[in-house]
Amino acid sequence: MKILLAGATGAIGRPLVTALRAQGHEVLALTRNATARVPGARTVVADVLDRDALLKAVDPISADVVIHQLTALSKPPARYADMDMTNRLRTTGTAHLLQAAQAVGARRFLTQSMVPGYGYTDHGSRVLTENDPFGRQREGKTAPIVAAMQSTEQQVLTADGIEGIALRYGAFYGLTGSEALITALRAGKLPIPKDGGRIMSWIHLSDAAAATVAAMNKGTAGQAYNIVDDEPTTWGQMITEHAKTAGTKPPKRLPDWLIRLAAPYFAVLMIDTNLRASNAKAKTELGWKPELPTYREGVRAPRTSALMAP
Repeated sequence: MKILLAGATGAIGRPLVTALRAQGHEVLALTRNATARVPGARTVVADVLDRDALLKAVDPISADVVIHQLTALSKPPARYADMDMTNRLRTTGTAHLLQAAQAVGARRFLTQSMVPGYGYTDHGSRVLTENDPFGRQREGKTAPIVAAMQSTEQQVLTADGIEGIALRYGAFYGLTGSEALITALRAGKLPIPKDGGRIMSWIHLSDAAAATVAAMNKGTAGQAYNIVDDEPTTWGQMITEHAKTAGTKPPKRLPDWLIRLAAPYFAVLMIDTNLRASNAKAKTELGWKPELPTYREGVRAPRTSALMAP
């Protein structure tokens, strides 16, 4: 099949290109950077926020599937404003990409969502499934972020004439995701709360790419899937394991108030959000399971995985 991939130069985009190519698919990498080169893919240059330019760029091509993996995050977001452009890509960008999908004749559309869309709050010991409320947090500074995730899902899952699927990924790590964490650790810029922080569901980027291909092939139209590993863990455990593996100093343990002051968005994830998500639906319906089922295997895996090989 021919795949139009928006976000091919991003953290999940690059292993996803390789995973798609390994199955014999042709990949068209949609990017706004005219000088970008994506190994294994042919580039299509356009800014998805410019509707007319996007439709002009895709006018001469056809594709079977469109995959939306666009964010504007080159490093972990620290402040709420760091999410503003990504919110636009999930709202306006999704609308424009759906029009592009119609223009190229795509029958299927996959979009990136994230498990914090269940709400930046303490969910306790409850394991969240796709049947739990999603996108309903409408108060506080995280409300626009949740609304943007809900927007991309709603647009894609209800689009006329296309098979829409939403992928609710856990927090990314591994490959370039782990490189970003280790760089911050070496610079002494990745503290953790004194108690280690709350629990989050995670997914290694290579497993996220494999799950995306599985959803493209086997996912049910109109459905969302949690793409997470088998063992949620605290931010403290995840970051400390990275420090051990990379041989850096352990992360600094700081009081909650100081982390909130320095990195308010990161703080709401580490300090306020307890989130355990189930991957049972993805395992059952997609025939997928994480090759790196917990953070222990994932952090120790080579940061250049088999998926990244040319």
